[in-house]
Parts: sequence; C-alpha cells; structure tokens
Amino acid sequence: IGNEVLSGRTKDLNTSTLATWLNSLGIMVGEVRVIPDIEQTIIDTVHELRVKYNYVFTTGGIGPTHDDITADCIGLAFQKKLIINQEIKEIIERREAPPEVMETRMRMARIPEGATLIKNPTGGPHGFQVENVFVLAGVPMVMQAMLSTLTKERLGGGEPTRSMTLGAYLSEGQIGKKLGMIQEKHPDIDLGSYPFYNE
Repeated sequence: IGNEVLSGRTKDLNTSTLATWLNSLGIMVGEVRVIPDIEQTIIDTVHELRVKYNYVFTTGGIGPTHDDITADCIGLAFQKKLIINQEIKEIIERREAPPEVMETRMRMARIPEGATLIKNPTGGPHGFQVENVFVLAGVPMVMQAMLSTLTKERLGGGEPTRSMTLGAYLSEGQIGKKLGMIQEKHPDIDLGSYPFYNE
C-alpha cells in the first residue's frame, strides 16, 4: 500500500521477500496488488481479498504521517475502532522526543481493537493481525524482521514449494512446443519459460 511505489519513487522489494518466505512455508501466493493511499480502495481491496484467500499480507502505511492510513482502513474494513496498544506505546516512549514529535509517533501505536500483535525485532513499533489479514511495515528491513516472528504454527501451510531453474541458450520459439508437451504430461507442476539477456 503506498503512492510511493505506484509513482516509481520507491522500488517494491517486499513482494519478492514475501513470496519467497511464504513458499518456504508451503503457502502459494495467489495474487499481488499495489494500491494507493486511498481509504476506499484499501477497504474494498481488503474485503475482496480476505474472503478470496486464506491470508492477506499488507505492507506500508503504518508509520506516523498523515498518509499512513492503513491501520485506520483495516479498522474500518473490520468495523473495529482503533485503540492505543500499551505495548507499542511503551516502545515508542523509549525514544525521547519533544511532545509534538511524540504525539505524531503515537499514530503508530493505534491498532484495531482485538488485533494480535506482530512483533518487530528491530525495536520499533509492532505490526498487527486482524483475522486473516497481516499488517506489516513498508520498510523492507523492518517488514523482513516482522516476518521472522511469524511461525509456521501461526500460519499453517504445507510442504515448501520447490523450484529448479535450468539455463538453456535457446530461443523460446525453439523450446516452446516441447515445454508445452512436458507441462501436459505433468499438470501438477508449474513450468515456465523466462527469457534472459547477457553479453
């Protein structure tokens, strides 16, 4: 979630990190969306995806500024009011700051009532979970740290997804028909062809 990704200002590193991590737990990624900081878009997307998939992971929009509206939107999507979480509040208060800065930082302590915390080993504010929606930080290093606290016991999953890459210095036209035949014989695997360029 974030205009900064849609504008091209910030490169999305979180998608590949999430997909790799989920695959290691045997959870296939079904869909990825990048959406703007628009309240109704976030609410509608959460409503749609939380019934379509077992899990929804959001990254971004839980910081201290006016455009960090993800917590508000998740609260609205689940019809839960936001409350100040005492554990997050204490984490924020550990770093001294002038009152106006502290007040702004406290936006990060707001989570929907009844939400479960997603710990943040970097020492910053935690993320949270409401039902099957996991709300994580947008900064890649912080998001990765939060992921490290989510266990297989909490998420479930299956056998890890295994993949293998074979390099072939052939054009897709040369191997396309044969790849199709292999896929037909083995419908239980995903077989793809991904062109590459080098010198």
